[in-house]
Amino acid sequence: MEFRHLGRSGLMISEIAYGNWLTHGSQVEEEAAFACVHAALDAGITTFDTADVYAGTRAEEVLGRALQGQRREGLEVFTKVYWPTGPGPNDRGLSRKHVMESIHGSLRRLRTDYVDLYQAHRYDVETPLEETMQAFADIVHQGKAHYIGVSEWTAEQIREGHALAQQLGIQLVSSQPQYSALWRVIEGEVVPTCRELGIGQIVWSPIAQGVLTGKYRPGAEPPAGSRATDQNGGAGMIARWMRDDVLERVQELRPVADDLGMSMAALAVAWVLQNDGVSAAIIGASRPEQVHDNVKAAGVRLSPDVMARIEEVLAPVAETDPARTAAGAPQQRP
Repeated sequence: MEFRHLGRSGLMISEIAYGNWLTHGSQVEEEAAFACVHAALDAGITTFDTADVYAGTRAEEVLGRALQGQRREGLEVFTKVYWPTGPGPNDRGLSRKHVMESIHGSLRRLRTDYVDLYQAHRYDVETPLEETMQAFADIVHQGKAHYIGVSEWTAEQIREGHALAQQLGIQLVSSQPQYSALWRVIEGEVVPTCRELGIGQIVWSPIAQGVLTGKYRPGAEPPAGSRATDQNGGAGMIARWMRDDVLERVQELRPVADDLGMSMAALAVAWVLQNDGVSAAIIGASRPEQVHDNVKAAGVRLSPDVMARIEEVLAPVAETDPARTAAGAPQQRP
């Protein structure tokens, strides 16, 4: 495992992070979740990402239990706030009330006194940004989080948040967008803005919800038990890539991976880590074997010829429009 600075901060994180969206507390049983976390630890992963909304708060609980007994100072634990965690109108968004109550709930479920990074899971159009950032600043100054970050914010929103963070004496150090060789919408605006501001990318879905593993074949039914068959959320997320033109292109990468002695999943993660401003790629797993495979991307340097070949194959089906970040953002609280 190799380690990178998170943006221009002094915080070092494992370049491959372990995330438990769509798995812990939902797709896999707790015993399997524990096995995946320990496989990550054995592989040298120290950075773990979750959110209060995952599996209706259960994912944080499972991760907290799985990490019990580990040296806390040797881990970087990240979580997020925004999406609904209860039935009430204040159980969502980035109001001061919800942010302050949510950090306490997350710390309790994660069985820790602090998180290393607390992230705004989306931008809240119904709360003044000043209110949100003041709440984050208070959490940092109280020692309940060391740094703050955002997820799926536009370049303009990131710039405004960063300016307020500086005024309040805290560090906004990260952006957590979706990013893969198929979903490249951050390259046009978000990445250049973050590079200027010293903000690192902690990217999610580097294998495009599993499509870049090559296990989904054009014209064939998805494998039993795969994410494309998961009606708890996985199938909806992966649907955009389950087109024959995409799946045919992905299959063309198989010889590239074979020539490198890598799986297609590891190749996809290595591609992400090679790109500008990426501090870490978040992997998820329902089996320890998936962790073992994905971490083989750590420390890999793909040659310019390999990068060019991946570009040639996937460019016709990759999404690159920067406007997709704003288009996919909530226009009101959920």
